Amino acid sequence: MNRIIFILLLLPFTADALLNGRIPTDVKAYAVVIDERLGLSTYTGNAQIVQGSLIISAESIQIFSKNQEITKVIAVGTKKKPAHYKQNQPKQPRFIEATAQNITYFVGKQLVKLKGRAHLIQGFDSFSGGTLNYDIKKDKIFAKKSKDGTQRVQFKIKL
Repeated sequence: MNRIIFILLLLPFTADALLNGRIPTDVKAYAVVIDERLGLSTYTGNAQIVQGSLIISAESIQIFSKNQEITKVIAVGTKKKPAHYKQNQPKQPRFIEATAQNITYFVGKQLVKLKGRAHLIQGFDSFSGGTLNYDIKKDKIFAKKSKDGTQRVQFKIKL
């Protein structure tokens, strides 16, 4: 009984820690360059970031920080293996998953920008196009065709 009460007391702290970025960030790669003066870390070679339910993987990942807080993450994939983003969202029954040539995650704005063969799965719905922006706070997706018009916007929704 005491264990159950202790676990229940920890649940709000765990959710709050994830939302406020107090959970440690685990980063893996084959090579790393850290410039503390600029607040920039570059990870190359099958790079991966894990923080709570957030997973970002790509050939190259840049992490921008200010005052010991991550402000932006840029993930760049290859033609054969695009960058990948996955995170559990409080309002969604399933994970949000996305792939693109370039993924930029603006931490403070809670905005994910996907560029180049962008694809996003939200629950049972899927979206693709040249560029997709996912606003995590507002739970909105904005899609555009590619500049050359070859990647038109497509989506499938399950009502």
